[in-house]
Amino acid sequence: MKSIVIYHGSTKIIERPIFGVGNPKNDYGLGFYCTENLELAKEWASTEQRDGFVNSYEIDLEGLDILHLNQKPYHILNWLSILLKNRTFVLSQGLPTEAKQYLLNHFLPDYKPYDIIIGYRADDSYFSFANAFLNNTISLEQLRKAMHLGNLGEQIVLKSEKAFASIHFKESIPVDSSLYYPKRQARDRQAREDYQKEKATASPVDAIYMIDILRQKWTTDDPRL
Repeated sequence: MKSIVIYHGSTKIIERPIFGVGNPKNDYGLGFYCTENLELAKEWASTEQRDGFVNSYEIDLEGLDILHLNQKPYHILNWLSILLKNRTFVLSQGLPTEAKQYLLNHFLPDYKPYDIIIGYRADDSYFSFANAFLNNTISLEQLRKAMHLGNLGEQIVLKSEKAFASIHFKESIPVDSSLYYPKRQARDRQAREDYQKEKATASPVDAIYMIDILRQKWTTDDPRL
């Protein structure tokens, strides 16, 4: 049996998460979003005006099908295509719209049958990085680097009834918003500042941009990925 402890930051105590309840417009669609990082969960639990809670659970991974987007054979464009499928992007006509459709057609993995998805968390700063890539203003390599800014780590998303049945509530930890909301803001601000520094760095002449992926008709098994 392989069990791990996961945390869910919220303004509420949630002893029993309910399958099928939540926001379908989150990164990986409808699901229960958690992390193995207690400090990050405390930041996510905080709002500017309200204290929160970190709900702690033990989950038995035995027998669960897990899609780990940060491990081979998956790559950054698979993650981005799932994000495009679920989150609301406001895109201008032309290249960004064409890029979105191309990524959905050629890089979207079959993620729906999985019990759990593990991958990057697209907070506000990460979301803006993805948008910049679609608009051809940062390269593929710059997008890869941007995903590690702010040290947001990975989120673990429970997607199926089987996954929901595999978790057991341990405890609820109170979170002081006056302490952790500023930490959340500072992390996002630092990520944006680091991103601007990276964006200002000149890309090599052979850097790959979204327009190149379209013109060269890349597919998800391209060896350059």
